[in-house]
Parts: sequence; C-alpha cells; structure tokens
Amino acid sequence: MTHNAKSCMERPRKKGAKWTNMHIAPDEKIETFELDYDGKRDRWNGYDAATYARNGEGEISDEDDDDDALKVDEAKVDESKQMDFAKVEKRVRTTGGGSTGTVRNLRIREDTAKYLLNLDVNSAYYDPKTRSMREDPLPDADPNEKFYGGDNQYRMSQDIHMQAAPSQAELLYKNYKIIKEKLKSRLKVSIMEKYGNAATEQEMPRELLLGQSERQVEYDRAGRIIQGEMSLPRSKYEEDIYINNHTSVWGSWWKDHQWGYKCCKQTIKNSYCTGAAGIEAAEAAADLMKANVASKVASEDIPAPAEEKNLATWGTDVPDDLNLDLKKLAEALKKEAEKKKEEKDERKRKYNVRWNDEVTAEEMEAYRMKKIHHDDPLKDFLQ
Repeated sequence: MTHNAKSCMERPRKKGAKWTNMHIAPDEKIETFELDYDGKRDRWNGYDAATYARNGEGEISDEDDDDDALKVDEAKVDESKQMDFAKVEKRVRTTGGGSTGTVRNLRIREDTAKYLLNLDVNSAYYDPKTRSMREDPLPDADPNEKFYGGDNQYRMSQDIHMQAAPSQAELLYKNYKIIKEKLKSRLKVSIMEKYGNAATEQEMPRELLLGQSERQVEYDRAGRIIQGEMSLPRSKYEEDIYINNHTSVWGSWWKDHQWGYKCCKQTIKNSYCTGAAGIEAAEAAADLMKANVASKVASEDIPAPAEEKNLATWGTDVPDDLNLDLKKLAEALKKEAEKKKEEKDERKRKYNVRWNDEVTAEEMEAYRMKKIHHDDPLKDFLQ
C-alpha cells in the first residue's frame, strides 16, 4: 500500500501475492519528517544503536552461529589466493567498452597509516569511516621529507576543469589576482628601497643637479653650432698637466707608430724635456744613421760568380768537391741501361759474365740516376 512494484524491495515472484494470496509482506513504515543541512548529510542517519548493544551482550541466535561457521569455511581458501589480498576487483573503462579488471591498492601494509603520523589528540582530524584526513598531520615538518600532506593538498594540486568546476575555478582566479597584487606591491617597495623614489620630497644630490642644464644650443646640418654655446665635455681623468718641464702633454706627437711629446719630440714617457736642443740632437742622430747605412751598402763587395762544376746530384754521401767527367758519365749511363734490359729479359743474359769490383764515380752516379726510388711519387712515370 505504501509503494509500487518498481520500488519494491521484495524478491519478484512468478505469480504475485495479489493473485495467490500467499507471502503477503507487511507494509513498510515510512516516516515523513524534514531534515536540516547537517541531518541530510549525516552518515549515521537511520542507524539503530541497539543492534550494537545487542551484539555486544552476546545475544546471538543459532542462525547467526550457522552464518559464522559458513564464513569460517569460506575464509579457508587456497594459499595461492591469499597472496592476492591487495587486489581489488574494479570495473575498468577501456576503448572497446567496459571490462572487469584487477587493480592493485595504492597503499601496502608496510606504509604508515595516516592516523599514526601524528598521535597528538589536537592534530589533524581522521575520519575512520571514509579513511580521510583533510588537514596536514605534520604542518611543521620539512616539505621535502614528508610524503603526505593531507587530502586537501592532493585535491588542490590537481588541475581544475573550467567547465566541470566553474565556481572553484572562479575562486582560484580571485585568489590568484589577490596574490598577484600583493607580489607586485612587494616588488615595488623593494625597488624603491634599493634605488629610491624621485617623487618624494627628498633633495636630489648635487652631482645630479649640476650634471644637467637647460641651455639651448642650435646646430646646422654639418654639426656646427649656430646659436648658443656648448661646453666641452671633460673626462674623469686629469687634463692639461705638464710634467718634467714639458710644454705639451703626453700623446701630442706621433711618429713611427709611437706616441711622444710635441715640445721635444721624445717617445719616452715621464722623460725630462730637452726642448729645441733635443730636437736638433735627434735629427742629427737620424742623419748620421742614414749615412752609416748608405756607406755600408756601398762598401759591400759584389760576390764572385761560382765556378761551374759537374758535381754529383744523386746521393747524400757525396763529397762537395767531386767533379765528374761527362763522357764517362754518358758511357756509364749506357751500360747501366743495357744492364737493366738484361735483368728484365734473362734470355739475353750471357754466361761468361765478368765481375769488376772497381767502381768509378761516374758509374756510381749512373747507378744512382737509374735506381728506382720506391718513395718517389713519379717512379712509374720515370719507368
């Protein structure tokens, strides 16, 4: 009487109790009352504490004993299945459709539980039913050493979807603008403390006041001053300082890639000025040097032409004064060529070969000229 067939919690039968008048279940007691905000979200709403007290007193029926025995029998599983205590059967979404897969738990038995990180009663609250701890249990610990900083930290570290959570995204954007303004103001204050503020009532330094002027100067296209006077800029170094009786500064004279003094034409820095006498002495020394060089060139004798000698050109262990006879050298070259032909064609070699141990300089030169040098890059061309 209190619900329809769709919302009925009883087991559906082949023929309903309306037709068979059997197994007619009593009507459910439906309470209608309004709950506040916290009452709607109370996870213990509808829980009867008497059941807990009854189980604690030991009032268990025989049916409960049978159920416990059945549970014990079911608990006696194979040892291989006991190794999968960390497995969780969960429906995993795949590209081909939904399928049931095995997913491992993220926490293993060796990990420290959340409620054991800080045993202080006034620390972060741990909810045993949902196993959640939103606040950081160790807020004063080093962030590089702790591996858990509360569920809120993990939740806030995830990317916020603009369409899925618009209110949260708007709140984060407002916080971002506030933090940005604070950072900008802090940066502005640090710059003003370091470099100062020109808009304040503090007087400017004298160096800055005298370093500028409002004098107007007009120039033409060539860069010449038409109207007004322009003061020449001065460097930070001392100028127009004359030392050691000089009437000009160092660097006022240049000669032969050397700087010097214009008053005495000396190229030695920090030297004493000699005036006109020093200039005359320097010119006389230069003229004397030019005269000595000219006389030396004129006094040099022209070298006599060397005698043409027919010296040996082949070999390294040859005396420098060795003079060869061209006729004998030509005959020795001819014999050496015939010898090379005989070595190539053994059929032309004669049996009555005579050996002469005496070798002349011309024959040695012919042998060296005809000898094949294996390290010569033109040996194939010479052959």
